[in-house]
This record gives sequence, structure tokens and C-alpha cells, in this order.
Amino acid sequence: MFGTSRAQITVVLGLVFTAFGMSACGGDTKPPPTAAASPTAPKPARPDMILATTTSTQDSGLLDVLVPAFQRATGYQVKVIAVGSGAAMQMGERGDADVLLVHSPAVEEKFVADGFGVERTLVMHNDFVVIGPVADPAGIKGSKGASEVMKKIADKRATFISRGDSSGTDILEKGLWKAASVAAPKGQSWYFETGQGMGATLTVAREKQGYTVTDRATFLAFTGKLDLPILLEGDPALLNVYHVMVPNPARLPKTNTDGGRAFKNFLVAADTQKLIGEFGKDKYGQALFFPDAGKPEPTER
Repeated sequence: MFGTSRAQITVVLGLVFTAFGMSACGGDTKPPPTAAASPTAPKPARPDMILATTTSTQDSGLLDVLVPAFQRATGYQVKVIAVGSGAAMQMGERGDADVLLVHSPAVEEKFVADGFGVERTLVMHNDFVVIGPVADPAGIKGSKGASEVMKKIADKRATFISRGDSSGTDILEKGLWKAASVAAPKGQSWYFETGQGMGATLTVAREKQGYTVTDRATFLAFTGKLDLPILLEGDPALLNVYHVMVPNPARLPKTNTDGGRAFKNFLVAADTQKLIGEFGKDKYGQALFFPDAGKPEPTER
């Protein structure tokens, strides 16, 4: 996956329009939200662009709303590469993406500090949850926090399913083991790594009746497909923050910087932020993401 070049990428171009539609340099920047471009915007000089993002934005269905709206409003055509945040930033380092939407704050900060990214901008947040079998063999329900949960799972050697893909979720999970003073469980008979995205990992967790850490949005999108309830939520350590970044044009001059910036500006526009905040309410009875553009940085894990 990581060796894929821009020329080899064959992801389907142009996501299908949905019924949602639109209704109505370096370092971190937080420009104020601006209005989205007019639907009659002229075709850009370089209309094709690549968005490297997390599987959670795809598996939750959010991209099925945002990308068609952006394409209609700006004339750009977007190839979406949904991978883990780590893989997305590796694409950015190679110049194989024009904009990144990711959720691994510490890695993002290093990406910017190393000169690969500019204009890192807060977009939204939600949270992670720990889910597991109804029988709860590790007895984690009612635990005080994530550290207690991870220690109980390790002590009981209860089946645990990890993404194992250097994604933001995977990095968060590995940090939870460390915070609980549990030796890295990789290689243990009860610990399984899928090497896949969140949706696929949830499917494996269901099949093996194991515990896993998931972002809430993807979990809700799988409502009706899982028999694994939420057993831990609300710990500040489970905060899940998303930023958008543009690859540094001074270092990666072949990237479509104008397209990347257009998508960044679209994400923080007032209309788009409203769209993000409403997404999921009609189907799940709650928002899947909380818009944050222009707000102070949430307290990160």
C-alpha cells in the first residue's frame, strides 16, 4: 500500500452525488470559517485532485456527503484514498496526495515540523469507544477508565482485535496499553491485528467476539450489523480530533496545492461545518461528528 505512486492510484473518480447536497506558509493555522464557493464556480485549471483520509470518514458515510458537495461547488474532481492516518501522511510525504484529512495529532504535528505539511487546521471531533461481547468475559463494563479496561483485558487474556495499520485509531490503542502499564500485546495468542480499516476490523471483532477500540462514527454506521455493545465511553483519553492539512508546496511542488487549499477552505466554511454537525442525526438520532472550525483546539489525548 505504502509503495503506491500517484500514477498507480486507481480509486474510483468522483463519488456519486447523494441526496444531501448543499442546502442552504507552514505550521498550524486557524482561519475563520468562510462561505463555500458558488455551485457555478468555473472549472479549475487543474480539476483532478487526491484526498488522502482516514477510513472512519469513509466508513461512516461522511465523505459521501462532503465530496459531492465540494465537487459541485468548486468544479474539482476528487479521488478519495481512505487509509489509516499514518498511511495518508506517508502519501503526503511522497507527494501522492493534494490534501490530508486525518486524526492522529502527534503524528500530524511531526509531519508539519518536518516540513511536509502546511496550514494544519482544526475541522471536527468525535470520540473513541471500547466495544466487546455482550458476555463481557474480561468484566470491563463499569470500569473507571480506559487504563483499567485495557489492564482487565490483558489480565484475562480476552480476545482483542487491533487494526494494526498505523492509523490514528491504532496509534491511540497502542497508547492506551502503554498508559495502562501493559506490555505491548503484539504476538500474544489473544491479540489479533487485521491490518485493515475500521469497518473491516469491526467485522472481524464481531466474528471472533472480541473487544476492540473504534471511533464512534463508524460504530454507529454499523448499527444493526454488530452484536458488540459499547462497554466504555466518555474517558478524555478517547477524544478523537480531525485536522486538514495541505502538503508543503515548497517541498512538494507537483501537488495540486490550489485544489488542496480549496478543499481545506470548504471543510471550514460555515455551510460545510453545519453539514458536518447535522450528519447522522436523521439516521442515528445523534451527530457523528462535532464541527470545530474556528474554535480553540480541543484538549487532546
